[in-house]
Amino acid sequence: MRRLLPARPAGAGDSLDPDTLEGLAAVYAYPGTTGAGRPWLRANMVASLDGAARLDGHSEGLSGAADKRIFGVLRALSDVVLVGAETVRSEGYRPARAREAFAGARAALGQAPAPAIAVVTRTLDLDLSAPLFTEPLLPTVVITAGSAPAEARRAAAAVTDLVVAGEERVDMAAAVRALAERGWTRLLTEGGPRLLGQLAAAGLLDELCLSLAPLVTVGEAPRIMHGPLAAEVRRMELGSLLEEDGFLFARYTRAG
Repeated sequence: MRRLLPARPAGAGDSLDPDTLEGLAAVYAYPGTTGAGRPWLRANMVASLDGAARLDGHSEGLSGAADKRIFGVLRALSDVVLVGAETVRSEGYRPARAREAFAGARAALGQAPAPAIAVVTRTLDLDLSAPLFTEPLLPTVVITAGSAPAEARRAAAAVTDLVVAGEERVDMAAAVRALAERGWTRLLTEGGPRLLGQLAAAGLLDELCLSLAPLVTVGEAPRIMHGPLAAEVRRMELGSLLEEDGFLFARYTRAG
C-alpha cells in the first residue's frame, strides 16, 4: 500500500507505514477530542468510479483486499458502529468480533473488546432471531422513533438496548447523543446511503473515509449519500490518501 498524502516525514519509520497494522491504525486514529467526551462521527463507504455505492445490490462487489483491511481497522478503533436497518438486512450484518491485535490498545482506552453495533430503524422491521441480536459481545443497540409499533418496541427491548430518539422519525442528533451518553465517542457509520445522507444533512458528519474502487458499473445504484438536497453544502478537507491495486483510500475531515 502506498501513502500518497501526506508524505511520510523523514525518520518516521514504521509508525506511519500503512502496510503494517499499527501504521494503518495510526493513519486512521481518532482525534484526541474524543477522549474528552466530544463524539466524533466517522463514515466508511466504498464507491465505484462512476459513484455507485453498490454492485448487484451489495457493497461487497466494490470491495477489495485493502478495503477490507481498512474496514477491519476502522471497526477495531471505534466504540460503536452505526448502521441502517436496510443495510443490516441486505448485507447480512453480524456482531463485531474482538481482534487480538487491538486488545491491548482498546483496553488502554477503556474500550470493550469489540465495538457495539447500533441499528437505526423507524419501523423496527428486524429479524430479532439473527446472530446480530442473539450473539453479540455487547448488546446490540436499536434506535427507533416513538411512532414504531408498540408491540415491536416491546419485542426489541427484550433482546436489545432500545433507544427511542424522535417521534415520527428517528432524530439523528438525539441518536448520536444517546450513544455518547453511553460513553461511546468514537463513532463509526457504515451507512447505508440513506442513513449517511440523513446524518450529513443533520450536520453530524465529522469525517468521511472513502474507498474509491477502480470500477465503472453504470446502473441505478445510489450514491454513498442518498436523500434530499442538503440545506448547506459542506466543505471537507483531505487528510490522507492511500493507494493499492488501483483503489484509492481518502480520509476527509470537516473543514474548519
